[in-house]
Amino acid sequence: MTTAQLLLIAVVALPLIGSATALLPAPPGLRGSSPEQAVLRHGVTVTGAVLAAAIALLAVFDHDAPARMQGTTDIAWIPALGIRLHLGVDGISLPLIALTALLGFLCAVYAYVVRPANATAYTALVLLLEAGTLATFAVLDLVLFFLAFEMVLIPMYFLIARWGGEGRGPAAWKFVLYTVTGSVVMLLGLLLIGVQGGTFDMVALAEAQGAGLTHTTQLLAVLAIGLGLAVKTPMWPLHSWLPDAHTAAPTTGSVLLAGVLLKMGTYGLVRIALPIAPDGMRTFAPYLAAFAVTGIIYGSLACLALVRQGAGGDLKRLIAYSSVGHMGFVLLGISTLTATGVNGALFANVAHGLVTGLLFFLAGAVKERLGTTDLDTLTRTAGAALYGRTPRLGGLLAFAAIASLGLPGLAGFWGELLAMLGAFHPADGLSRPAYLTYLAVAGLGTLLTAAYLLIMVRRVCMGPAGPYEEPLADLRRHEYAAFTPLVVLTLVAGLWPAVLLNLTDPAVQHLLPGVAR
Repeated sequence: MTTAQLLLIAVVALPLIGSATALLPAPPGLRGSSPEQAVLRHGVTVTGAVLAAAIALLAVFDHDAPARMQGTTDIAWIPALGIRLHLGVDGISLPLIALTALLGFLCAVYAYVVRPANATAYTALVLLLEAGTLATFAVLDLVLFFLAFEMVLIPMYFLIARWGGEGRGPAAWKFVLYTVTGSVVMLLGLLLIGVQGGTFDMVALAEAQGAGLTHTTQLLAVLAIGLGLAVKTPMWPLHSWLPDAHTAAPTTGSVLLAGVLLKMGTYGLVRIALPIAPDGMRTFAPYLAAFAVTGIIYGSLACLALVRQGAGGDLKRLIAYSSVGHMGFVLLGISTLTATGVNGALFANVAHGLVTGLLFFLAGAVKERLGTTDLDTLTRTAGAALYGRTPRLGGLLAFAAIASLGLPGLAGFWGELLAMLGAFHPADGLSRPAYLTYLAVAGLGTLLTAAYLLIMVRRVCMGPAGPYEEPLADLRRHEYAAFTPLVVLTLVAGLWPAVLLNLTDPAVQHLLPGVAR
């Protein structure tokens, strides 16, 4: 086996093995001061090893050929059905694997200090969640993709239902019901492609560019697969599970849900729907764009309603609705069917994972100090006033907010810009006047996004100069450890976008030959 093969197998297998071993008693020399400390240390060790393997994979990856599948493993699993254990990585999946490994490690470090209840089950579930997500980005077989896609549902359900806050039970059930229903429909589309195309191999199907699939088959497949992926994205109007899930989830659950799980839906559209059923995607692209820009405006208006004084809005719920708008830009980029738009969607995916992951970490830090994320409670007399009481925490929250609104020089800018540029010149055969309308609506969405995020910063970070009855602790060492990598990568991606685009662009060009620039 090559080094890349071994590293990719390690990235996928280590968290799965770690999840199982987390349930075993710790060896005598590794028990620490308590069983809880031992198992949480185990989580940090396993996720740290996964992150190290992902970084090594980045290092050995042939950056001169990011369009080529590398580190591939292809072994027969169920020969009678033509299902294979097929793994591989290219410039599209590699950034998402690295992002998942990073966020998993940061969440493990955060949990090691916070010490959640029933740490054994918590650690096992987080590692299982990481394993399913990494497998989703690494597998190249349609059936394996579905299995990995579904693997994350149960651990996320229990993370919300067991360790969540108020309303966690209904929120967890809503998450499961929405995603399972969408997945059943998606499975029908995947099976249709596999049966009609004669193989479940995603690489072979992508290279065929729809050959062997009739126009009707492609339409049905894109409709079924698209609905399942749209739930996970989440696309308006299939988004209503997301605010409840984020509001109720624990901090690490929200970080993983926003930073990683939402990317699985849009990744599936790029990896499966675009290259395998191009005629079906071309038919549905204008409708996808319409839903995308509706989600941008809807998410922004919902946030403006939540951030008003007296509205009873919640900081975590505000960030959740902002994700609906940001993922709308990702969908808009995909719908243009151009390399520019798809590259923008992939860039926005990574940027959203970094920035929104940071925002949810910060929301958890605010709740830990003040006992609430209710905006009205935070902004009463001598409320949050983070600039005066915890200047580093307040400054970091403002930094994350302006990164989220797309300030040039930060990660949030480039993805949205490229998605809108793709809408300015959509692929041949798509209505340019319609896409110019979508572009104008998306542009309005950026203004609304800036409005609600700046209002949020004013309400939470600004306030009376003091003195305050109770002092608040500023950033602690474990928070520096969890937040600093996200801040640094947000700056790097914003100031040096070629780092990511040099990976994704050749792979997109290969996946979509002949598309417009």
